[in-house]
Amino acid sequence: MAADTIFALSSGPAGQAGVAVIRVSGPAAGDALHTLITAPGRHAKMPEARRAAVRRLYDPVKGDLLDEALVLWMPGPRSFTGEDTTELHTHGSRAVVGGVLGALGTIPGLRPAERGEFTQRAYGNGRMDLTEVEGLADLIAADTAEQRRQALRQMGGALKDKYESWREELTKCLAHTEAVIDFGDDEDDVDEGAYAAIRPKVSGLIQELRVHLADNRRGEIVRNGVRVAIAGPPNAGKSSLLNVLAERPAAIVSPIAGTTRDVVQLQLDIAGLPVVLSDTAGLRAAEAAADDVEREGIRRAREAVVDSQLTIFVWDSSNEAEGAAALKDLQATDEPADVGSVILVSNKADLGTSATQQEPMQAMVQAGQPVWQLSCKTGEGVEAFLRHLEDEIARRYQTQQGQEDAPLITRARHRHHVQACLSALEGSMDPSLPMDLAAEELRYASAELGRITGAVDVEELLDVIFRDFCIGK
Repeated sequence: MAADTIFALSSGPAGQAGVAVIRVSGPAAGDALHTLITAPGRHAKMPEARRAAVRRLYDPVKGDLLDEALVLWMPGPRSFTGEDTTELHTHGSRAVVGGVLGALGTIPGLRPAERGEFTQRAYGNGRMDLTEVEGLADLIAADTAEQRRQALRQMGGALKDKYESWREELTKCLAHTEAVIDFGDDEDDVDEGAYAAIRPKVSGLIQELRVHLADNRRGEIVRNGVRVAIAGPPNAGKSSLLNVLAERPAAIVSPIAGTTRDVVQLQLDIAGLPVVLSDTAGLRAAEAAADDVEREGIRRAREAVVDSQLTIFVWDSSNEAEGAAALKDLQATDEPADVGSVILVSNKADLGTSATQQEPMQAMVQAGQPVWQLSCKTGEGVEAFLRHLEDEIARRYQTQQGQEDAPLITRARHRHHVQACLSALEGSMDPSLPMDLAAEELRYASAELGRITGAVDVEELLDVIFRDFCIGK
């Protein structure tokens, strides 16, 4: 346990809520509570452990009454940090919060907490592993329902349980290999039996890891946002569609082609998922661009399409040929958008529509891709398109029934270590590999899983993980 005691405001900024929560953790947390609830010249009784109690709080230096608060005394290790912990639920005004924090600062042995220090102590005391710590950080940052659900699963130990169960299985496999190494020269039966027992178990783990990795990065996308690009030729109504989706004028709309010169982004909540929507510059041949600024905008538009998970391709229904040329140009790039990830929108239906006859639209329609006829100006067809967009995003990234207990990889570092574990396991299956080297591959695989949860060699990661926490968490 830490030698010093820390304190901080754990709730939102002072003055912006009716109630503020101030947390104290460390060996002097109980003494700090007793000091604050003791009126000048009187004795105070500590509240019963883990039962909320109303107490008056006093400045230990001046003797002034600071507040009447709800207090909680939680002796370690049964607390969030695993240490003795006090929580003060005070009124939320700046005067009250500032007075209580100032009073705590006068008590010997107490100091203000650093960013994420409460959670770091919880990790250090074995109350949480690194995946649960990251789940807590994601929960605090969650903007949408799906982000909340995913973060709660991870904070509840879903990822930890999966990786620990794999490590336990690897430990059993290592026990068999160690038996072969220690006794194989003298007992051939041990050699043959151990080898026969290991292969199907390792093979099963390899299959589980492959399935875990083949998730289309869904967990990372839910955490960081589904990237959706609106692309198409100039003056097709891309910015108008962005404004319809945003339900506000987020982008400039003009009849002049080339108005949008840069990528305009905003974040929306669609189907409970975070969606990063990008309005891009009109796509046309670089030589047709008005100037270098527009050419750079076209380059960035193509880049946004490549980086997106979904592309809404929009064209003017009265000028399908121009839309077809832009779509062909987009598909001719080094990294063309996946056809299944493109939603076709024929805008300006109020000006009249025509059958989709241009390539490559016609080929996409024949492959089962519908064309959504709509008018951002009149609203015709917009509601049906929005329902389709919501359904498509939900189908791809929302947790489906029966998948609630299947934890997803949520960070690049998890994916890196799982991939390294898989490579080591595949290496251990080489029949020409001596048993001592196969055992080394299994140890390496186990260590890679341990680095995800924090069980192995992660000191250099801790500052990176905890620096993004707020003070008080």
